[in-house]
Amino acid sequence: MRRPTKDQQDITANQTAPNSRRRLILGAGVAAATSPLWINIARAQTGTIKIGFPVPLSGPYSAEAQDQVRCAQLAIKEFNDAGGFNGRMAELLVRDDKLNPGEAATRALELIEKDKVEFMVGSLSAATQLSINAVCRDRKILFNSISQSDAINEAKDWSLFTFHEALNPHLTAGAVARYAFPKFGKNIVYLTADYAYGHEMVRGFQRAGGPLGAKTLADIRHPIGTSDFSAFLPRIQALKPDVLVLNNFGRDLINSAKQATDFGLKEKTKIITPILLYTARMAGGADAFEGVLGGTSYYWGMEDKIPSAKAFNDKFRKAYGGGVPSDYGALGYAGVRSVLQAVKDAKSTDSTRVSIALRQLRYNFYKGEQFYRKCDHQSVQSVIIVESKSKGMKDKYDVFNTLAIEAPNESNLRSCEELGHKVSI
Repeated sequence: MRRPTKDQQDITANQTAPNSRRRLILGAGVAAATSPLWINIARAQTGTIKIGFPVPLSGPYSAEAQDQVRCAQLAIKEFNDAGGFNGRMAELLVRDDKLNPGEAATRALELIEKDKVEFMVGSLSAATQLSINAVCRDRKILFNSISQSDAINEAKDWSLFTFHEALNPHLTAGAVARYAFPKFGKNIVYLTADYAYGHEMVRGFQRAGGPLGAKTLADIRHPIGTSDFSAFLPRIQALKPDVLVLNNFGRDLINSAKQATDFGLKEKTKIITPILLYTARMAGGADAFEGVLGGTSYYWGMEDKIPSAKAFNDKFRKAYGGGVPSDYGALGYAGVRSVLQAVKDAKSTDSTRVSIALRQLRYNFYKGEQFYRKCDHQSVQSVIIVESKSKGMKDKYDVFNTLAIEAPNESNLRSCEELGHKVSI
């Protein structure tokens, strides 16, 4: 009988988690690692390697989702051009989850049961990724999320098959707070989209800001998809904050930045946002975002210092008419490419084997070194601090100044124990 690998032993050792998670790991890990079936677990398969890709192609995050699809297709092409796996090519099955958790679960279920996908990558919402993860977890299908969430790494939602390629709000907001609060002031107002993304970002800012002496003057919440922020702006101005944090995304970020600028808030207040989106800046324009500071997982301008960024950008330019990839687009590339690399490393398309290979992966696909933390499968990576500019631009794509790069550091994440993982592995 083949001896279990170190990672198989690690998985079975982490057994003080909730019972539902323990049963999943026992079923997927222990039996596989201690039975002769482990040797023959990979079934003979033919045809394409299908990867489901549910993202919100319609709705306020559509621009970001469409760029995720474009970049994911690059990873598919790259894999296929290299010969695939044992002659099998990869295929991306894109579905519109409409930014709705119920719709996302339905599309994920159809992709698994009807389309027979081997893996799932996608999502662009803290809520939809949890519903997709639940469907995949229960059916033991590997899911690599490419949207920010703190909850997806917590033990109650996590499984052997759950991976998180994106940054999470704790890490992103923390990096921006550590950079901005000491420089611009400690009296903070949050304008927050009233759902998980916004709530988690506020928590991240407050936890990082506490040791810095930051004080929350108000956390003003608005519904997702808000177009008119005029009712909130007089209250914000009356509070006289040093810093206004826009904890929203997509069109909400564009609209709130434009209206805050028009209202004159920038005269006495620094406006920051946890995620300064490239797509939002391009759509909103230089004036609306002038001087706005934020974090990002990727900016194409990193190519001057990071060779893998240059290689990735050149592939995108060649495929898409000279354009450059966005931050969330790059997550689509990395999310798919890492899964396909794990297929090669595992020499299998079985989700259990690929999951074990993926948690061992150390990679530099587009932004520098990354790896998945073993206790929760969070991708440990850098956070880039950027500021929007309107002068000295080389071309229309040159929209940010890179102010700092916070290096990958596990200590900036919430601890495994806080997330409910009783054993740090």
